[in-house]
Amino acid sequence: MKKLIEEFVKGITIENPTFALVLGLCPTLAVSSSVINAIGMGAAATFVLLGSNIIISLIRKIIPNEIRIPCFIVVIATFVTINEMMLKAYFPELNASLGIFIPLIVVNCIVLGRAEVFAAKRTVLPSIFDALGMGMGFTLALVIISTIREALGAGKIFGLVLARGFEPASVMILAPGALLTLGFLIGFVNFWHIHKKTHKEIKKVGCDGCR
Repeated sequence: MKKLIEEFVKGITIENPTFALVLGLCPTLAVSSSVINAIGMGAAATFVLLGSNIIISLIRKIIPNEIRIPCFIVVIATFVTINEMMLKAYFPELNASLGIFIPLIVVNCIVLGRAEVFAAKRTVLPSIFDALGMGMGFTLALVIISTIREALGAGKIFGLVLARGFEPASVMILAPGALLTLGFLIGFVNFWHIHKKTHKEIKKVGCDGCR
């Protein structure tokens, strides 16, 4: 159970697909202008990740190695189609807002990458936890980015005005604001990882010197 929890947590922290692995940046930059869009995109990607990881893990031993990538794409495309149909039926406004980025989950490097690197080599249970962790990590990154952009660019979150008299910086909800926000957050995460690693090394050297 401890191993499964580690597989889940790594997708949120040390292997976060956006901040650590720097994957899936196209939808990240495009849909993170509002928190609602970010949550919708994160949930859609998590659904596809979970479904495709399960199926690919189940059939991994019967897929010929030469055609594994086309097979993975067929599985992923199936769940993307289900996802798109559900959004059109129950959340038409969200589906219209996310637009082409829902069908493009088929070629999202996060989903295909987890299929190739993890699900195709592991059993079902670890693949489920990996998908949930990566999906949660991607969603968390989207929500953080979109919260900053919407708060600074529109002065609102979920349509609620944050402060009276605040003059929003409209550049934050445009492409330059997306790039700036993502760049600063990736820089902060890298700084935190370096600081944490350095602290561990200093602590280890100190303990070795005491012996």
